[in-house]
Amino acid sequence: MMQKIHFAILGFFFLGLFSNGFSQDVTNRQILEKLEKLEIRMERVEGKINNMDVRITRLEEGQKSIQRQIDDLRGLLYVILAGMFGLIGFVLWDRRTALAPAVKRVEALEKKEESLEKALKEFALKKPRLAEAFRYAGIS
Repeated sequence: MMQKIHFAILGFFFLGLFSNGFSQDVTNRQILEKLEKLEIRMERVEGKINNMDVRITRLEEGQKSIQRQIDDLRGLLYVILAGMFGLIGFVLWDRRTALAPAVKRVEALEKKEESLEKALKEFALKKPRLAEAFRYAGIS
């Protein structure tokens, strides 16, 4: 009977080893399949990361290009503003130089008018008819 127990124990032991071996083989296959799937996923993720790196690089280049254009426009704006202020300065200077002779001529004509009016008033003192014409015209 003892032999039967030993034989049964050995049978269970070998059955356990064999069944354990088969289950390990299935598990190893499953692990390998999962690892392959994981590698495929990682390759896809790496591809997406590389694609994102390319996109980020393009965005950075685009930003640099836009910044250069903004700098160029800023320089152009400064040139335009300087031109406008220069033009305003030129117009003011030209006005003063163009008006100076006219102002001198008006002053000279005013002096002549005052002299002529003074002379006519003195003459009107001697001629009553001229004094009456001055009063009628509103010149006193």
